[in-house]
Amino acid sequence: MAIKMKTSVTLSIDATCHGHSVAQVRTRDLVQIIDEPVERHGTNLGFTPTDTALSALAGCTNTIGHKCAAKLGVDIGNLNISVKCRFNRLGVTLAEEIEVPFEEIDLVVVADGSATDDELQAVAAEVAKFCPLAKLFRGSGTVINETWRTAG
Repeated sequence: MAIKMKTSVTLSIDATCHGHSVAQVRTRDLVQIIDEPVERHGTNLGFTPTDTALSALAGCTNTIGHKCAAKLGVDIGNLNISVKCRFNRLGVTLAEEIEVPFEEIDLVVVADGSATDDELQAVAAEVAKFCPLAKLFRGSGTVINETWRTAG
């Protein structure tokens, strides 16, 4: 009898928040600190919440990218991923409600494997279909300008 994979699971994060900016966030047996920089009255012990969201996009692009490459039989090697975002700060400063705070993201993925440009574009198309973080950003109205290229 085949084992049926769960199609929906519960993800769980717990945070202990010390003061207005420091959050000690736990999942499984891992802990990370989310904080604000000193100039915003934080202690600079970790990424800001917005930095954390963008770093999650980079991490997800890497993981899903490798899964998609394996599915397609493409050697992408190691990836260098750059994420730059035009962010509207009016919401976080409480000046006004902003519908799309992450206005535009430039996502550049450089692969050092033997994949051709055409193979990389095929991987990129699959990643766009399956990366939950990219789907989350795009679904909220963020424009993602995605570029995949070889290191050579």
